[in-house]
Amino acid sequence: MKLATFQDGSRDGQLAVVSRDMSSAHFASHVATTLQQLLDDWNFISPQLEDLYATLNGGKARHAFPFDARLCMAPLPRAYQRLAGSAATDGSPRLLHLASDDLLGPCADVTTFAGEAGVDSSAALAVITGDVPMGVDAAAALDAVRLLLLVNDWSLLRGGGPWAAACSPVAVTPEDLGAAWRGGRAHLRFERFERLDRVEHPGAGQAGQPAGLDDIAAGMPLHLGELIAAAASTRRLRAGCMLSCAIGAGTVQPLLPGDSVRAELLGSDGQSAFGAIEQRLVAPAA
Repeated sequence: MKLATFQDGSRDGQLAVVSRDMSSAHFASHVATTLQQLLDDWNFISPQLEDLYATLNGGKARHAFPFDARLCMAPLPRAYQRLAGSAATDGSPRLLHLASDDLLGPCADVTTFAGEAGVDSSAALAVITGDVPMGVDAAAALDAVRLLLLVNDWSLLRGGGPWAAACSPVAVTPEDLGAAWRGGRAHLRFERFERLDRVEHPGAGQAGQPAGLDDIAAGMPLHLGELIAAAASTRRLRAGCMLSCAIGAGTVQPLLPGDSVRAELLGSDGQSAFGAIEQRLVAPAA
């Protein structure tokens, strides 16, 4: 199934089920109000939401409404923890702790303080886990994957690392990806487009900068189960942990206020797997 969190003025938003083609949605408030509530009681709540998902896809949900990604927060607006995983030079897992208390929605503006140095934007495939016991092996760790989504991290090119991150409008269960999810990797096509439309720097002009990868799985030396197992090697993980693996196609050139980025993962049928992240960099208010 596909899930989204809509803005409602609260920190954690309102959970909704989204149709397979992402044309409509239905609030899940009669079952669970937030995604964290679902994660905390997955075995009891998720079957009820699966029923709603089937009803919504069949066009029979009485209170369905048109889905609009611009109204979405991050599916999990604040996670208990967020880890970025990669492979060290010897092939072993390497984990980096990142901020997780204020994840941005897919269309939220990003305020940058980088000035002329610019910033970098990089995409990652992320999973949200259920409870993971300490010492779990890599194969069993995949059983803890509850949802997958796309994440876009923003990093300062000088004087610092990631300071902001945005999430795709929709998070999906592994089953929703079908054959594209296998062996702890998602076999999806990555598309990215940077628009250099610099209001604060009018002399820069305008240009489109496309980038992408045909299959993000080819660039994943470790599968996500291995990274989850590494994170749980010395402690248990609680439901709501987010762990990501970089996709590998980064910014074409430094980005400045006024520039925007669009990132998306597509299935073999050309349909968006999680919806697009579309963000614009803005200068801080005076």
